[in-house]
Order: sequence, then C-alpha cells, then structure tokens
Amino acid sequence: MRLSEQELKNKTILITGANDGIGKSAALAYAEKGAKTILLGRNISALESVYDQITAKKLIEPMISLMDLEKADGKDYQMIYENLMKEFGRLDGLLLNASILGDRSPITHYDSETWVRTIHVNLTAQFLLTKTLLPALYQSDNASVIFTSSGVGKVGKAFWGAYSVSKFGIEGLSQILSSEHDDQDNIRFNCINPGPIRTKMRKKAYPYEDETLLKNPNEIMDKYIWLMSDKSKDITGQSIDC
Repeated sequence: MRLSEQELKNKTILITGANDGIGKSAALAYAEKGAKTILLGRNISALESVYDQITAKKLIEPMISLMDLEKADGKDYQMIYENLMKEFGRLDGLLLNASILGDRSPITHYDSETWVRTIHVNLTAQFLLTKTLLPALYQSDNASVIFTSSGVGKVGKAFWGAYSVSKFGIEGLSQILSSEHDDQDNIRFNCINPGPIRTKMRKKAYPYEDETLLKNPNEIMDKYIWLMSDKSKDITGQSIDC
C-alpha cells in the first residue's frame, strides 16, 4: 500500500500505552504522517520521552494524558473527554493498545485477583474509554477506532487464561460496535493482531525465545497507519493480522 508523507494530516489521534512498544511506535508513526497525537499512559517519564522524540523531529507537538487504566474512575475518563474536546473539538482516531499479560498458568491455578485485574485493564477499560470518547469521535468526518487483538483472542490456548479471554472480548466488542454503527459512514471499528513482535510483554510471555527472530514494532506500522487513514474508510468490523 502506498501512503503519502502527510497521510494523517489534520487528524487527531489518541494512543493508549503510548509510552512503550507498539504504542510508542504508533505514536511516532502517526506524528510523522502529520497527525496531532494524544499520548495516554501511566508512566509520565516514558510519555515525556516519546513527547521529546516527536518534538525533536519538528513534528506537531503532542498532548500527554496521564492515566492508569487499572485505577481510573469515571471522573478520569470524563476529564480526558473534556480536555480533548476543549483542545481539539473532535477525535479522528483511537488506538486502544494498552494491555497487561496477567498469569501464564492453567485455569486451575489462576490467581483470582490477577484474573479480575487483567480483564479490567484489557477489556473493561477499553469499553469505558471507547464509550466515553464516542461523542468526540462522532464529530469527525472519518473516525477510526482500532482495538488490539491477539492470536489467542481467536483460538483459545492452554495457559493463556485471562489475557486470552480478554482478547476474545475485544474481538466481540469491536464487532458489536461496528454492527451498531453500520448506518454511520463516518466511524469504523476494527481489530489488529500484531503477531509476534519484539516487546516487553512478548519477552515476559516467552522468556527463552530468540528475540532476534522477531519483528520490531516499526516494521508493522504500515497497517496501523492505513487503518487510521482515509484509504481504509470502507473497512469496518474486521480483524487484521500483521
């Protein structure tokens, strides 16, 4: 696919988990294509580092939004919406990238608190953020919401527990939202499964894997940019593998 240097010009895009890994790469890639980016995460120093990298390239200055998805309440979500609308008046793109791994253990031994925390961060928080920001997305001429899926969100595999269940939920949430908006051509919802990528989460899940055989997050950004661009305007309710 051919993408222009200013493919995302005049678009405002919020990225969760923008401080590291795929989220960081997406934030940089979107900014490089002309977007105004909102960097959401819970680590302020890491977010500031991404901010500095974007501004060092003389790109549009991003906005930092500090939020811990595990602890956030209704007021936190509403504050993000109000700040966004005050600053930009709309939201053109939402990349829901943040998640946690939870336990890699059989259901028989799965820690109940870890289960609840993993489902909350990976699924419930995604629902809450999307629901809160929908009015801002409706203000866009062509809004794109991208959820982050996984291979274990399509086929349940042993020892993936709450992470797998949460990603099955994400696939369902994306399809439901797409179906509920099938009469609105200015907003679409899709999933991306990044596959095996060199990230901290991947390292935690597969500690003995040879990382040199994995792609870097930057190598899959073409699909992330395409799904945010007007070139994918007619694509909705899909789950796309990288």
